[in-house]
Amino acid sequence: MTTKPNNRPLRIGIVVPHIFMHRAILPHVIFSPAQLALTLAEGLRHSSADVTLFSPGPVDTSVRNITADLSYFERELAGRGDSYIDLLKKHPLMFTTLARQVQSELVARAFAMANAGELDIVHIYTNEEDIALPFARLCQKPVAFTHHDPFNFSVKYKNVFPKYKDLNWISMSYAQRAGMPSDTNWVGNVYHGLAETDLSPVAAPANDYIAYLGRIIQPKGLHLAIQAVKQYNARAARPLKLKIAGKHYAGHKKDIYWQTFILPQLDDEHIEYVGFVGPEKREFLGNARALIVPSLFDEPFGMVSIEALACGTPVIALDSGALPEVIQDGQTGFVVKKATSGSGDLGDAATAQALAAALEKIDGISRQACRADYGARFTATRMCAEHLAIYRGLAASSPSSARRSKVTQVLSG
Repeated sequence: MTTKPNNRPLRIGIVVPHIFMHRAILPHVIFSPAQLALTLAEGLRHSSADVTLFSPGPVDTSVRNITADLSYFERELAGRGDSYIDLLKKHPLMFTTLARQVQSELVARAFAMANAGELDIVHIYTNEEDIALPFARLCQKPVAFTHHDPFNFSVKYKNVFPKYKDLNWISMSYAQRAGMPSDTNWVGNVYHGLAETDLSPVAAPANDYIAYLGRIIQPKGLHLAIQAVKQYNARAARPLKLKIAGKHYAGHKKDIYWQTFILPQLDDEHIEYVGFVGPEKREFLGNARALIVPSLFDEPFGMVSIEALACGTPVIALDSGALPEVIQDGQTGFVVKKATSGSGDLGDAATAQALAAALEKIDGISRQACRADYGARFTATRMCAEHLAIYRGLAASSPSSARRSKVTQVLSG
């Protein structure tokens, strides 16, 4: 049982300050940290921990859910006749400003509850943790941080994280750590996990297409997947279709990727855009011959890869960031080396050719081995247990815990 020395459950505050953490927004966006946080909270509760989940808006969870005051934000939306997504598209700076105000208040409330003795540990979970960094030392209970992007992915983060390298950091892959100073205080590395009931293999996979699932932006490398499938089809007796699922950003300022590099390719009968995939994810991934993950940037983990493995679907991925940690080359798929030169070029034929070569041998990967690897390394049970061990260690080693222990010893004689 997860208890403190006085035999009460460990009280854990999980703070997810991203404004997307709201049941009114989540169905319309791709935001895997939300599902991870919900899975973590539920799993910890089943381990007899006392869990409080902090989120900007209400979410569907069985744990205590503390939300922010969104009344002023919603008043602005009502005055404009906009939804959250409408405002984000029309006025991203205004949306971000209002969101930051809400996020700051949510973090402050979690720290206040910890200082009032209502929480034993606070876990700031998702990319808005830069708000919490300057104030973490004012919290009288341990504070841990998880970041869901590469640490050096944007100026917003990379200039501030090294200043706080001595705080308690949890990485989601060892590759992710490369963006932080070598002497960062890593208190653990925890791979993501999925509940076993979330995704599973389909009984008789169609096995006649390659799947791409994710945001349709240049760093995700969809153009390379298209080139690879075209090269494969030029040589194959039976052509494969590439089915593309995810959000594109046509109409957003300065984003021409969809219109210029992807949309024209849909004239090919073997390249199909199926839109945003929600509840149909199991069928989409489970029926594919393989998932292709051609990311050009350093993936801090690669959530869609373990979703495919849970469905028993092999993965072909570029050697970007953590993907070689997730995919066991030759066993659960293939890790393809990016071209040594020009790998950032939208016309990188060498990388596409290597992906096409992997497609030609993907039938040699066992679907049973993919599902087994998921079960061994990427379950929610394992993810929650590893987080819990970190929380226990931090709570036991905190100065306040040490003081309480000494007081208990004195009082007990």
